[in-house]
Amino acid sequence: MKTAIIIPARYASTRFPGKPLTLIGGQSMLSRVVDLARKAKEGIDVEVTLAVATEDQRIADHATELNVDCIMTSDACKTGSDRVLEAVKKLDGAYDFVVGLQGDAPFTPPKAVQQLIHAYKNDNNIEVVTPVINLRWSELDNLREQKKITPFSGTTAIINQAGQALWFSKNILPAIRKEETYRDNEFSPVHQHIGLYGYAVKTLEKFVTLPEGHYEKLEGLEQLRLLENNISIQTIKLDVPLGLAQAGIDSPEDVTRAEKMLAQQ
Repeated sequence: MKTAIIIPARYASTRFPGKPLTLIGGQSMLSRVVDLARKAKEGIDVEVTLAVATEDQRIADHATELNVDCIMTSDACKTGSDRVLEAVKKLDGAYDFVVGLQGDAPFTPPKAVQQLIHAYKNDNNIEVVTPVINLRWSELDNLREQKKITPFSGTTAIINQAGQALWFSKNILPAIRKEETYRDNEFSPVHQHIGLYGYAVKTLEKFVTLPEGHYEKLEGLEQLRLLENNISIQTIKLDVPLGLAQAGIDSPEDVTRAEKMLAQQ
């Protein structure tokens, strides 16, 4: 099973230009992501290639400083997944499975990457696999407060009993009627999505040929294009320390929050 871990790191973000080069606790975001990818490779009993994919020479230069392979991709890539596929096609040889590890997710647990690879190794009928975290009530309360400031940071997922994703939203789903009756449990009914995807390469090739979905455009979530075209998304549940669920970086405000989290560790 030939596998690639590709880190799409786009400089020209509309909301946060230069985001992968932003320092968090004195270390660049991209450096943190490369470190976790290298840790993920340890102990995986399949062949894994690691590379950064970018459209900007500044990020490519930083990748060289980090001693990680970098593939220049088109600045016309519409999504991170388009960039991942372009990078995979520029690598030598045919790949079976690819993990798109976002360059703005510096606190992704290495075991999450490993679990995606193991899931596909155990079942190569999987089309797409992605992790979710069952939020504790305190984490859900924090997410609600966070969305008052940055409403489009943080994505939630609805999943069925088999772990397949039914829907994703920037709104917090599900709505919880009579919430007080559920608060005796440590965990809420809400699952937060971690923006990490493992694709069968043939599925990724199909995905990028599909037109932008109606709900994908409304929510700004590319994974909805998969669901709108009846491509199944398997989820895996991560067990993570308290607070890690809110560690994604979507805005400058999130950097401040992340540094506060680091200071508390």
